[in-house]
Amino acid sequence: MRREHHPPRDGWEKKIESHGLAYHRAAHPAGLDRPYWDESVHYVFSLDEVEALEEQVEELHAMCLRAVDHVVSTGRFADFAVPEWAWEEVARSWERRDGHLYGRFDLRYDGTGPARLLEYNADTPTSLLEASVVQWFWLQDVFPDDDQWNSVHERLIDRWRGLRLPPGPTHFAFTNADETGEEAMTVAYLQETAEQAGLATVAVAMEDIGWDALNRRFVDVEDRVIRSVFKLYPWEWMLSDDFGRHAVRHSTWIEPLWKALLSNKALLAVLWELNPGHPNLLPAYLDSPRDLTSYIAKPLLGREGASMRVVTPEGTQETPGDYGREGYVFQGFDPLPDFEGQRPVLGAWVVADEAAGLGIRESTGLITDDTSSFVPHRIGA
Repeated sequence: MRREHHPPRDGWEKKIESHGLAYHRAAHPAGLDRPYWDESVHYVFSLDEVEALEEQVEELHAMCLRAVDHVVSTGRFADFAVPEWAWEEVARSWERRDGHLYGRFDLRYDGTGPARLLEYNADTPTSLLEASVVQWFWLQDVFPDDDQWNSVHERLIDRWRGLRLPPGPTHFAFTNADETGEEAMTVAYLQETAEQAGLATVAVAMEDIGWDALNRRFVDVEDRVIRSVFKLYPWEWMLSDDFGRHAVRHSTWIEPLWKALLSNKALLAVLWELNPGHPNLLPAYLDSPRDLTSYIAKPLLGREGASMRVVTPEGTQETPGDYGREGYVFQGFDPLPDFEGQRPVLGAWVVADEAAGLGIRESTGLITDDTSSFVPHRIGA
């Protein structure tokens, strides 16, 4: 694994926008010098490294599924801040093995040892379009003789074909609250993969999904029945209002309700409890840091690196945010590796239950947040 430099393509902005990355100008907070998509640098991996990472990712995913089974069978929903009224519905979703689509593992990796799990974005992962499509076209333009860890697009199409969905169109839901356009474009991309798989689809805003109380069903603005729906809207948000009480019992949701357990950082502590000392895990606890001298406190339902606290013998660093009311997990702190002053986090994609590809985000700080930049990668000598 190494970091290399290469001149950006002429007109790269228009190229990536033509591939759907229309939100790259708005993806960063204002005032940053570095663009969100930065193809002036990239990472190079050996084939052996990629094959080893694939194996580790699939092992991590299998461990996560066993963790869900443990939480459901032992009734540990309170550890995940799941409201009590939803416990039985989460259990039923898992027992039915409601179909799921994809997820993204965030990993610490420097090329010299096993990857370490930082968190699993298994409900509403983004940076998908960048990893699946945009960096692939970069590779074809710049390094056409090389390869890339990237079968995301093809695997998504295959997965849509394999999902058992009820009859009628599948709705694809975004939220009007998305100001950058990232969510709308990600949903549109996934809708396109579903259509390539032969599904009939309909776009809808979450805010326009209605509840037909008489017939006890969800409908869209044209009064079409919503029987299956993909959403980029977190389950914890849905469970926090009255909408969720209907959602857990009606319609087929992708991602399914049991994914609320995998997208919760309490998962990190359960994984360590069930697999102590595993080389792909960092120590993690729910009650306190215990004997950890360096750790990061992560809110169970935090997003974008907000409301985190890094504690080391040298001092404490915190990120702003309003998360943490539900509690924290305390995870051993292993700083991201330093490559020329930048710290990469590997986003390893899983489609269905198989490793599918890689996206990389870089930041200068110890925590990867909304100031990070996406950089491409290739497999080379």
